[in-house]
Amino acid sequence: MSSIVLSASVRQNLLSLQSTADLLSTTQNRLATGKKVNSALDNPTNYFTAASLDSRASDINNLLDGIGNGVQVLQAANTGISSLQKLIDSAKSVANQALQTQVGYTKSSLTSAAITGATGANLLGTAGSATSGTVTAGAFSTVNVSGTGSAATAATTVNGSGFATLDVSSGSVGFNLSVDGTSQAILINAAAVTAFTGAGGTIAGSAAALTGADVAKIINYQFNGNTTATTPVTFSAGELHVASGTTGASSNVTLSGFSGTPNGGSLGLAPANNSGSALVPAASDAFTVTIDGNAHSVTLSAATVSTYNTTGPGLGSPINAASLSATDVANLINYQVGSSVASVVGGALKFTSSTTGASSSIALSAVTAAGTASGSTGIVSANNTGSAGVNALNGKTLTIASTGGGTATSITFGTGGGQVSTLDQLNTALAANNLQATIDTTGVLTLTTTNDSASANIGAIGGTAVSVGGAPFATSTVVNAVADPNSQATRANLVSQYNNILSQINTTSQDSSYNGINLLNGDQLKLTFNETGKSTLNITGVNFSAAGLGLSSLTSGTDFIDNASTNTVLSSLNTASSQLRSQASALGSNLSIVQIRQDFSKNLINVLQTGSSNLTLADTNEEAANSQALSTRQSIAVSALALANQSQQSVLQLLR
Repeated sequence: MSSIVLSASVRQNLLSLQSTADLLSTTQNRLATGKKVNSALDNPTNYFTAASLDSRASDINNLLDGIGNGVQVLQAANTGISSLQKLIDSAKSVANQALQTQVGYTKSSLTSAAITGATGANLLGTAGSATSGTVTAGAFSTVNVSGTGSAATAATTVNGSGFATLDVSSGSVGFNLSVDGTSQAILINAAAVTAFTGAGGTIAGSAAALTGADVAKIINYQFNGNTTATTPVTFSAGELHVASGTTGASSNVTLSGFSGTPNGGSLGLAPANNSGSALVPAASDAFTVTIDGNAHSVTLSAATVSTYNTTGPGLGSPINAASLSATDVANLINYQVGSSVASVVGGALKFTSSTTGASSSIALSAVTAAGTASGSTGIVSANNTGSAGVNALNGKTLTIASTGGGTATSITFGTGGGQVSTLDQLNTALAANNLQATIDTTGVLTLTTTNDSASANIGAIGGTAVSVGGAPFATSTVVNAVADPNSQATRANLVSQYNNILSQINTTSQDSSYNGINLLNGDQLKLTFNETGKSTLNITGVNFSAAGLGLSSLTSGTDFIDNASTNTVLSSLNTASSQLRSQASALGSNLSIVQIRQDFSKNLINVLQTGSSNLTLADTNEEAANSQALSTRQSIAVSALALANQSQQSVLQLLR
């Protein structure tokens, strides 16, 4: 073939035809594939760049399935929380039914005696509105007034026995202390220690271990009208000492009416060491009995006994001045007063007015002479004023230990600052201890537990308003709470309903899973958002079983028994509800993040694929036009080649 010689025009047209054929083939290939870059030979840069973009788009597209599963896991958890919230609301409904159920107990109560003249606006009471005035003295032992004495030269002193540390953290010791005609009921207990230290007093020990010096301070504090004065009780050489502040016939110290039981230790003032006085010319006890405003002087002495035996009622049955019984003393008093004002009831002297109505009253003065008389007249504890039905509260104290988990109450009745004189003030003082008070038309105060603490019993009571002469309260009037069977049966049924709801809470939280992941059962969800694994989101699950929400099964007879126990359950349910709302908010936030990243990934894939297409895809319009142009060029080239060959055709004709 190399010997064949083509003319220049033929060769040129042939080359043009070949070039056009190549271009036409390329154009037709682009039209067929839709790409202008089909291999690295077409455009190395665009080819490899597009391949990289396509690979990244493919990797991100593979992550979309995991992201989609994550969305469903969050949706499952959110659905579970919605159901749990409804179950919590159902449990609240059950608890509210318990609150609306009839109180499950006859509530514990404390009832006072009638307080004469007391009303809601004035609890302190007024004297003289009942039928008779009465004052009852303390315990009585025989009196010896047979001895003789000498002129007094020094103040009276009563010494205690050896003192041991005293424990009154829950026990108490009470007695009456009279010094030179001033009497005061003394009560040493935990509340008394708190009152003393609250007023600025200091002690070396505590309510569980009072030293002798501590006891002396507390006695002085109460005897001196709740001030921290330091007389008349002192402590030295291991003994308590009670001393009169005067000398001569008026000097007198008396201790009586000991009561109470401490937890341990000894007060050091035994009842046998309970009286002492300065000597007087003769052994005697003298005091004044005031009946309906009329004063009568009474003297118990050898001389009055002799007069009684020789000229009075004792003429037929003489009495012994060395051992006067309670009945003997009552007879001597009635003999000197001129009426039956004194009697003996339960071994104690009782003084009663001989009249009735508002004017009825009894008043006993302090013993003013006590020479060498031995024993107790039983009169000292009655050295106060009594009037018809009076149980006056003014100046008295009332303490109530914690009731139903409340704050222990310490009340002082009166009109001074911080004191209580009205029913509203009393209820304010009692509220923190789950107690409330009412008063009826006869002046009877009744303290009861509130509905919220209906199952609780009133705490131990104390203070001078309890079981002291003229005190309206007594421990014997405290009535404990009694369960109502019908109401408790209803509440027990509500407990069962509540526990069933808790079971559903447990199963609901366990069923809130998707594809093996449960965000309400403590599982963790990890989502990856990019092909390098550096863009991730970790979602830590929670335990939303009943226990995880702070809820526990209830027990019949213990829970829902009153409003207080029910409110405790409601408080737990409210806390659980808050946890659910908080977690729902957190899940919603995470779900929003995941959905945003899901949309972002989809859009990014589109961007990457579009970029890849821009680098490799052909413009079909352009390529179609090129194909037409190249076809035309090819036809022209063929015609040109034919024309170029005509000269050789002419030579051929000549040869023919």
